[in-house]
Amino acid sequence: MSHTTKKLEKSQIELTITVPPAEYQKHLEKAAQRISERAAIKGFRPGKAPYEIIKKEIGEMKIMQEALETIMQSGFFEAIKSEGVETVGMPQISVEKMAPGNDVVFKATVALMPKVGLADIKKVKIKKETKPVEDKDIEKTLDSLREMRAKEAIKTGAAIGNDMLLIDLEMFLDKIPVEGGQAKDYRVYLGEDHYVPGFNQQVAGLQKGDEKEFALDFPPTHYQKNLAGKKVNFKVKVKDVFERQLPPADDEFAKNLGQENFVKLQELLRKNLTEEAEKHAEQKYEIELLDTVVAQSEFGEIPEVLLNAERQKMFYELKTDLEHHGITIEQYLEDIKKTEQEMFEGFRAQAEKRAKAALVSRQIAKENNIKVENEEIDEEIKTMERMYKDNKEYLERLKLPEVRGAIAVSLQNKKAIQWMKGAAA
Repeated sequence: MSHTTKKLEKSQIELTITVPPAEYQKHLEKAAQRISERAAIKGFRPGKAPYEIIKKEIGEMKIMQEALETIMQSGFFEAIKSEGVETVGMPQISVEKMAPGNDVVFKATVALMPKVGLADIKKVKIKKETKPVEDKDIEKTLDSLREMRAKEAIKTGAAIGNDMLLIDLEMFLDKIPVEGGQAKDYRVYLGEDHYVPGFNQQVAGLQKGDEKEFALDFPPTHYQKNLAGKKVNFKVKVKDVFERQLPPADDEFAKNLGQENFVKLQELLRKNLTEEAEKHAEQKYEIELLDTVVAQSEFGEIPEVLLNAERQKMFYELKTDLEHHGITIEQYLEDIKKTEQEMFEGFRAQAEKRAKAALVSRQIAKENNIKVENEEIDEEIKTMERMYKDNKEYLERLKLPEVRGAIAVSLQNKKAIQWMKGAAA
């Protein structure tokens, strides 16, 4: 077998590969056997006919067509091995010449894995800062716990403080009702921030039977792009006002939460908040460390196939997140006034950043012989199966080879991050 190589733009190469008959004969014989298992050859049981008989009965050209894929696969991988390059994605193949008794000639265009020159990680110094837990943090958590166990009692008079209003709500944009902007028995908690700034202030002081109309600006970042940054008119009618009665912060409250007394509850909250603060600081440190290493590393040209893979992941992540909130990707695209392709193109910069981070992780694993064993992947899958034991669709997905591959990459990335943290310490 012989080949020639031509460098192309966008980090691609074109291989012209020539496979002589003597080298592809073994593939013809295996292909002939496969054919004989499917087609009846007179006088022979399936799969038992000699090659020359199959060639005479079926025709050599049909055998070549059956064998072509394995001939090209073998030739491609041999050429790549000879070149000593790493490729990414599937090659694009075009057959240049194929005839019985002659050389098989084909071209394979494939993207190259970009070279990565890692930063000197030992010189990267990122300070991990853990926010100390203060008494006010514990008090805030206690207030939230008391809010969760508050009793609501109908009251007369104006809504004040932490009261809850039960209202009927209508929204209008340019005097036209907003689609999905009507709600019956809508609850408004004055003690909590509303997603539209200023809403709570407008309804505070109202009482049962009151009606009010007012206008507010929707946040520019609101997920409904047809409303984001727009002035929306509201019409509300108060059906009832409820006083929220919080339980006292005492030993009885602590016992209802499974603690011995109120002091023990405070100690537990301090411990949990401290662990949460440390976890948050650790996550922030890991992100800053990886971002710094990526920024200080050098990369060859990133091929489109890698960028597209990351953009596909980002699209899937967005779609899944929207579905969790009861929104279809079609509704979202309509709201932001973009086509799927336009949104896909908008992912490019973030996709390049993610691709570089993945390349850094991969290079660290390669240079430091960091591997993920099958046993580790199996254990991770078992953990996921336990977590999602009631989700049949998720459990089925765990059986897919590509999901197993993604889990292996995730575990390798975690190991690479741990290595980086040790090197930068």
